Amino acid sequence: MPRPSAKWCDLSPPLSAPVLEVIEELGFEKMTPVQAATIPLLMSYKDVAAEAVTGSGKTLAFLVPLLELLLKRMRTEPWKKHEIGAIIVSPTRELATQIFDVLAEFLSHKQLSCFRQKMLIGGNAVEDDVIAILNEGANILVATPGRLEDLFERKGDLNLAAKVKGLELLVLDEADRLLDMGFEATINTILVYLPRQRRTGLFSATQTKEVRDLMRAGLRNPVLVSVREKATTSTPKLLQNYYLIVEPEQKLVALLEFIRTKNIKKAMLFFPTCACVEYWSVAMAALVQSTQVLALHGKMKSQRFRILKSFRDADSAILLCTDVLARGVDIPEVDWVLQWDPPSNAAAFVHRVGRTARQGTEGNALIMLQPTEDAYVEFLTRNQKVSLKEIELDVPEQRLTEALRTLHQLQKKDRAIFDKANKAFVSHVQAYSKHECNLILRLKDLDLGKVATSYGLLQLPRMPEIKPHFKESFRGPGEAVDVFKLIYKDKQKQASFQEKLKTYAETGEWKGKKKLIRKKSIPWELANKAREERKECRKKRREKKAVRKAAAEAGEAVPVKRKRTKYSQEDLEELANDIRLLKKVKQKKITEEEYDDKMGIKDDDLLDSE
Repeated sequence: MPRPSAKWCDLSPPLSAPVLEVIEELGFEKMTPVQAATIPLLMSYKDVAAEAVTGSGKTLAFLVPLLELLLKRMRTEPWKKHEIGAIIVSPTRELATQIFDVLAEFLSHKQLSCFRQKMLIGGNAVEDDVIAILNEGANILVATPGRLEDLFERKGDLNLAAKVKGLELLVLDEADRLLDMGFEATINTILVYLPRQRRTGLFSATQTKEVRDLMRAGLRNPVLVSVREKATTSTPKLLQNYYLIVEPEQKLVALLEFIRTKNIKKAMLFFPTCACVEYWSVAMAALVQSTQVLALHGKMKSQRFRILKSFRDADSAILLCTDVLARGVDIPEVDWVLQWDPPSNAAAFVHRVGRTARQGTEGNALIMLQPTEDAYVEFLTRNQKVSLKEIELDVPEQRLTEALRTLHQLQKKDRAIFDKANKAFVSHVQAYSKHECNLILRLKDLDLGKVATSYGLLQLPRMPEIKPHFKESFRGPGEAVDVFKLIYKDKQKQASFQEKLKTYAETGEWKGKKKLIRKKSIPWELANKAREERKECRKKRREKKAVRKAAAEAGEAVPVKRKRTKYSQEDLEELANDIRLLKKVKQKKITEEEYDDKMGIKDDDLLDSE
């Protein structure tokens, strides 16, 4: 392969004029390494599997050759209204929307406006997508895997499989993320409907075993491209990574102090769970009133696009989110990525911090760690080749007192916030226990009393992980709070809560709570005796097996294993009749004397036996 050039006009084969014009209008003067390496290959009808760090320009690396292939085919045979020439599969709605918007910039050019694109994602009715494709047609599909699979398997007028017979290019963007989210079976189903004579581009930040398996299934003799900006790191070279060691109960105040002192304008703040995002979006809005606070997580449906657009358009804002936004999403002017906790796996750290320092701009990232988690820094350096610098920060005690007072007041005013705080804490503990790096990030090392303090809880929740000694380190509101007297601002919720309290007072059971079916406990002595008997039986079986094996090897007669006695049909019928008679006695349909007579049991027989 020839050495990649830095300028778009030097590509071989050369780009068409309309594509070059749009690239210049978008302000992309030079190609990134991944673009220079993959575009010529795809334009030369090669299958490509590209690995490149996040923020390296992978979107243009497949959009440019996609348009060139469609234009080349159009010179000999025009594309029909309902003929699909390219499909881009993306793991999330946000990333699909971003790709759709960039592609729209190209299709707005006069010579490229002949191509129609359609976005197929969840959040709206499938029937709406079917009607749109039938009425408007489409040459390029940008889709999430679940919705695309639905449309392929849908029977009726659509018949999507017939519309993709002339497919030129399939793109699997963020392929490793597609497989991490459990879309492997879905992708394989989609591949069945696509023609074999097509080009395929597979783009990912990491080459996992699952990605290699997908390459074998979906690509034909692919050219492997691995591009890294810097050999010593897996994050963008203009990104500065920092970490802050802070006591658990001071984590919130340290975060607030950091945002204030650094004068952060636009930041993404990652939390481990959706429940954490729900609670902290309310709490942070009360604590950081000078900056707009937005929240986005995977359980949201139609609001996600509106919230993401608001964050993109805002001059100053903090977006609280989960890892649903950790991959591929390009948001301009994000100067800081903040992490409340280490992510569930080390690879997710790289993707999170990759939301800043994109396309040649500078960026910063901070992760907050507790004193028991300091070994995580060395782990990241070795495992992900990430270099981090430590930041020291003084946290005034007065600010902690003020922040806790604010959180306590919020929960007292609205029981809904009390519920969110408890759900957030419980989900945080559960997520922490499932860390991939559980040799360093161990739940038993955490002081959950101090962690609960950082959440501003009114009391410690009842859960198996909360031990009696955590009450000593927990810092509550000071005075005792009867949480059953907290009132919901929502009148309908309050009415429902009052009904549950009434039922609880009458029956002692909380309405809507599932009953736990507990197994009947067995005394330890009996359970231990049963275990010993099972061990003895297994030991005897092993000894008999060893005797038979030794006899066979010595050429001696092998002891014959006794077979179970086979019962005749007559024996089985007699047994069934005896059981029927016994049931009649229990049901008092016959007397015991009649039973003895029918069974042939007499008093004389009993006397003889005595």
